[in-house]
Amino acid sequence: MRRILVLLNARAGTLVDLGPDRIVAALASLREGGRAVEVRLVQPKKMPDAIRDAARSDHDALIVGGGDGTANLAATALSGSDKILGVLPFGTMNLFARDLGMPADPEAAIAALAQARPCRIDLASVNGRLFHTLSGIGFFSQMARAREETRGHPLGRLSSVAVAAWRALRRSGRFRFEIAIDDRTEVVDASAVLITVNRFGADWRRTRLDGGALELHIAESSGALGLAKAGADLLTGSWRDNPGIRSLSARRVAIRHVRKRVWTATDGELLRLRLPLTYEVRPKAVTVLLAPPVAEATPTVRAGADEVDGDHPAKDRSAADLSATDQPAADRSAEVQRV
Repeated sequence: MRRILVLLNARAGTLVDLGPDRIVAALASLREGGRAVEVRLVQPKKMPDAIRDAARSDHDALIVGGGDGTANLAATALSGSDKILGVLPFGTMNLFARDLGMPADPEAAIAALAQARPCRIDLASVNGRLFHTLSGIGFFSQMARAREETRGHPLGRLSSVAVAAWRALRRSGRFRFEIAIDDRTEVVDASAVLITVNRFGADWRRTRLDGGALELHIAESSGALGLAKAGADLLTGSWRDNPGIRSLSARRVAIRHVRKRVWTATDGELLRLRLPLTYEVRPKAVTVLLAPPVAEATPTVRAGADEVDGDHPAKDRSAADLSATDQPAADRSAEVQRV
């Protein structure tokens, strides 16, 4: 990993709060070993093009600072390539960054990246569109839609969440879906369906990122109270104890309905997709930087299952051990650009 490109969402709250100079200074730790680091502050509307350009560039690693949506763009662009993806948690939920072992504190996350190891992990797709963590329909998509509508609420973030939840509950109801799970099909009446890449624990953390499976969660509770409880249980991680929520493992899921299109909340982004929805797991689709283990358990990959860019198993390699150049010290400074 000789040449690293860092793309930071210039409007990310974390970056604005701490100041870009402080973040750029912390990124200097990535230059150890003679690696060249280029840093760009990118406006949100220009981030998709910047990520696609990075995938075609001669950089061998891309680090993005943003939320789950930004990480989705990067994982999609780098899937199937030899480039390595690192993620800094500059968003709201940061589910993907958490599963990669990234601390919530930006400077601690940068320090973790400097010691991270490359590992291949699974992605999934819905109608051919890749995602790294989860995709939901029904109440979940309505919640995401309402959050977009109430973003910037004058009474603050908590008020916007409460208003969004109320709107989502009013719009949501039970729908009859035909769901094909691998080689069997069933008809279900559900208020929400959630698809995750591999299995989540009660703390909304995945203990495995390369399990090669999807997990399907079907919320069959009826009524506003039942739906509210199902949503609360999913948010708090206690859904496996809720008798109104079924969880099933699969490699392929197809969801059919009489409607032609449906709203989905996929990796934090709201999408309107054509039915049927076809979900498939994409094993070991992208190479990511996984932070070294700390006191908390971080997701694992199968030991020795894959090697990344060399003769050593990924589990034995840290970023500090990866190939370095003999550049002069003057060339090691991070170049900062605003896009």
